[in-house]
Formats: sequence, structure tokens, C-alpha cells
Amino acid sequence: MRDVAVIGVGITKFGELWDKSFRQLIAEAGSQAIIDSGISGKEIDALYVGSMSAGRFVGQEHVGALVADASGFSQMHIPSIRVESACASGGLAVRQGYFSVASGMNDIVVIGGIEKMTDVVGTEASNILATGLDQEWEAFFGATFPGIYAMIATRHMHDFGTTREQLAQVAVKNHANGALNPYAQFKREMKLESILNAPMVASPLGMLDCSPVSDGAATLILCAAEKAKKYTDKPVKIIGSGQASDTLPLHGRNDICTFESTTYAARMAYKQANIEPSKIDVAEVHDCFTIAEILAIEDLGFVKKGDGGKAIDNKITTLDGKIPINPSGGLKAKGHPVGATGVAQIAEIVLQLRGEADKRQVKDAKIGLTHNVGASGASCVVNILEAM
Repeated sequence: MRDVAVIGVGITKFGELWDKSFRQLIAEAGSQAIIDSGISGKEIDALYVGSMSAGRFVGQEHVGALVADASGFSQMHIPSIRVESACASGGLAVRQGYFSVASGMNDIVVIGGIEKMTDVVGTEASNILATGLDQEWEAFFGATFPGIYAMIATRHMHDFGTTREQLAQVAVKNHANGALNPYAQFKREMKLESILNAPMVASPLGMLDCSPVSDGAATLILCAAEKAKKYTDKPVKIIGSGQASDTLPLHGRNDICTFESTTYAARMAYKQANIEPSKIDVAEVHDCFTIAEILAIEDLGFVKKGDGGKAIDNKITTLDGKIPINPSGGLKAKGHPVGATGVAQIAEIVLQLRGEADKRQVKDAKIGLTHNVGASGASCVVNILEAM
């Protein structure tokens, strides 16, 4: 296996983008990444595209071929592969592209992530997202993702004393970060009182504890590391990648407050990178709900199990904290176009490790981690990157 580097990134604005189509979004992000990397189209060996449910959101299947066509590569006959793992589709697309370069099969690949979610009404979007749950044992009985994560939050509060205010502080922090991100869906700060007083969705989670329905796309260019300096003087190497699964329904878990898909994927990534969690300078984690960020920092080993709420109180996850989490604003403020999320997380970490994150830049960031979860933890991809 050879080393792999990210040499280009591209990302669209996230939000309710009714004036842009599915194909326009992926073409926009792709052209940015190609320009950023300095490669030519003729050098691309393959495309990998993360997309959860384009067939339901916009009526479009055969996404791999569409992305190749929309990007202007159809006449070059480049192989284009669609990757799906619910909300972890983007992270898994990165991992698949990483394998193809690390194995020597390809030298340069394009990784895309795309979802156009706002072309359907809100109730239909919820129904589509619920296809990531177990249909027989969860969705059939009316379970939704807010309901599932509300149960997890309630149990965490019972077992570890986590408070409603600590959950809300996750949203406060991420909105403060999102206000510094020009690509974020919500570029405004939120007060604690606003989070706490928002309409209840599924107790204890209010509307502002939940990530939004979003449109958007993100793209990366991966290259064999020994060739990366040909294209950029700031390559970022992928030094660890892990993936794991768990039971699809929540009731099959050993402990609903621990996502074992995260712990196993992280263990794999840390082992490959030959580092401990304490070496991570910055991380983008899957905060689809505020409780999800608390679980993530525990399951990734940044704090002990049960101490996630206390970590929020002690501000160790702020931009100037011990382990800055979600400088982009996370899914909560940046937005969550599900197929694009895992790719956008990598794009943010690459910008951080290049020192190009502007007002949200984490000081002296050298090693970064991304954590992308499918559904309620049935799948997870963890990637670790280092500035070369």
C-alpha cells in the first residue's frame, strides 16, 4: 500500500439552493477542486460519488454516470462509481477512492459528495431519511431520527448527568463557528436561550438541537503521495482510515450511548496512523443532533465515556480549546446534505491543515480527524489526515 494525499478541494455553499440543480452543484464543487489541484481532466483515473438517496430526493438514480456527464468527463469514459452508506456515504466514498490509489490501481481520483434535499417537502424529507433506519423494527412503528437520538440523549442524561443546557451549548458553539464559514447554511450565532426555548421536536431535543435539511456538494482530488508535490506545495496525507458497522436497529446495541461502529472505526484509523487520540489537533465530527457530538468526542477517545457534557462546560471543544471540534460549524450550522457531509468534513480539515481556514483557523493544526456516521450509528467512517 502506498501513501495517498489530498491535493485539491471544492465545496459549494450549503443551504436551501432552489436555483441550482443536482448536476449544477456537483459540477460547481468538482470544477473548484480541479482548479485547486492544478490537474487536467485527462489525468483523472476514476470518480467516486457519495449520495444517499438521490432517487427519492430528486428522482435520479444512476448517479455515477450523471456526475461524470455533468462534470464534462463522459466523452473520456472515466469510470464513475456511486457509493451509499446513508449519512456516511461521503466518508465511505473517500475511503473507497483512497483504497484505489493506495493499491496502485489508480494515481488520481476525484471524490464527490452530493445531495439535493429541499426539492421535497419537509415530511417527505423525513420519510426519505428514515429509510436509513430498520424499516421492519423502527420506521414501521413511527420511529424517526429525532426520536431515536432523543432516546439516546435521555439515556445519556440518566446515566451520566448530562444536562439540557450542555446539549444546547453544542449548538451555541457550532453556530459561532458557522458564523465564520462562508459556505455554511447558517452563518449566524445563536444564544443559549434561543436553543433552549426552540420548539420541541422529540424531548429533550428541540428544533435547534437538530441539523437542517440541506442542499450542497463537496469534492476532493486524491493523488499518490509521491506525485503530490507535482501539483501543490501543500499536500495533506491520509494517514489512517477506518470503517465499521453495527446493528441497524437501536434495540440490538449493547449500549445505546456508545456507537461501537465509531469506536471500532477509530481504533482501526488510530492504529494505521500510529497515533493516540491526544495527537489530534482538530476534528470534524458527525453532529446530526447535539447529543451526537457528545457521543462522538467520547467514542473517539477525546474524553472519557460520560464526560462529554462536562467537556462542553469546560470549553475544551471550542476553536481555542484543547481539541477544537467542528470549526466548520458542523452539520448543525454548516448544514447536512447527507451524501456530501463526509466529503465536506475532509475538505474542512484539509483547509485547516493548510492554514487556509481564515477566521475559523485552528492554531498550529497539523493532524486532523473526520468522523462520518450512517443513520443512528449502524455505519461509521473515520479518516485521519496530516499536513505533509
